[in-house]
Amino acid sequence: MTDKLHIAVLMGGWSAERDVSLSSGNGVADALEKNGHKVTRVDMDRNIAMVLDGIKPDVVFNALHGVPGEDGSVQGMLDLMQIPYTHSGLATSVIAIDKELTKQQLVPAGIPMPEGTIVSTASLYEADPLPRPYVLKPVNEGSSVGVAIVTEGGNYGNPIGRDVSGPWQEFDELLAEPFIRGRELTTAVIDGKAMCVTELKTAQGFYDYDAKYTEGLTEHVCPADIPTDIEKLCLDYAVRAHQVLGCKGASRTDFRWDDEQGAAGLFVLETNTQPGMTPLSLVPEQAKHVGISYEQLVELIVREAL
Repeated sequence: MTDKLHIAVLMGGWSAERDVSLSSGNGVADALEKNGHKVTRVDMDRNIAMVLDGIKPDVVFNALHGVPGEDGSVQGMLDLMQIPYTHSGLATSVIAIDKELTKQQLVPAGIPMPEGTIVSTASLYEADPLPRPYVLKPVNEGSSVGVAIVTEGGNYGNPIGRDVSGPWQEFDELLAEPFIRGRELTTAVIDGKAMCVTELKTAQGFYDYDAKYTEGLTEHVCPADIPTDIEKLCLDYAVRAHQVLGCKGASRTDFRWDDEQGAAGLFVLETNTQPGMTPLSLVPEQAKHVGISYEQLVELIVREAL
């Protein structure tokens, strides 16, 4: 175990994922205190640089989700202040939160991702950018915030109606991707090693923000009941994505698998550089499956930051 440290746990903030971040941060802080560290819990506001300058921690545990904690903004500030911090650095954070930039890194490295196109929101009210069914998602938000699946018989209209609730009401541009039927899989990487594969079975058929963070909406099958070759591919792609993007600490790579297509039906959707650490979160669950307790997990993440 590392020497006893003064650790500032950065959480909250003002993103759409504030509540989840508070849950993650408090869980992390409890575990670090249990490990004997001095912990200061910091709910991030606009004076964060002054607050951290006053606290003078040895290291920051970044438990923020979404913007600006996951997009390089906070990472750049901490680099300027010369405070070590957990999880990925500035460049990795900038790339990984942007789904199009992620593709530009991962696809040439041999990691399959769905072909997508960035469309202006205004064009959606004229015509579909892709044959239905297709998925629309913000280019740079985490946690499946604002994802819509546009189907033939859906209630978004055809073409999509301006006054219908969806991500087009919040964003000027969206990423359109073909909808991949099949199963939701995910793999956590900790300390450079892939843990296992979890299948996510949701009542509504899509692992969106509510499904992720509402108890009882999603069944986690850990380890997933999938063929060995698919399991090996998930583990391999997750580690390679972690390496190619330059991730540190914990990352989590999400997949969609069309089980009728075998290995050819497996696609990476995204790599999360700040995966959740709440009681419902997948990273602690996978760590536990391979024999790493929650307290050991946060310790590993802090150690890599130093």
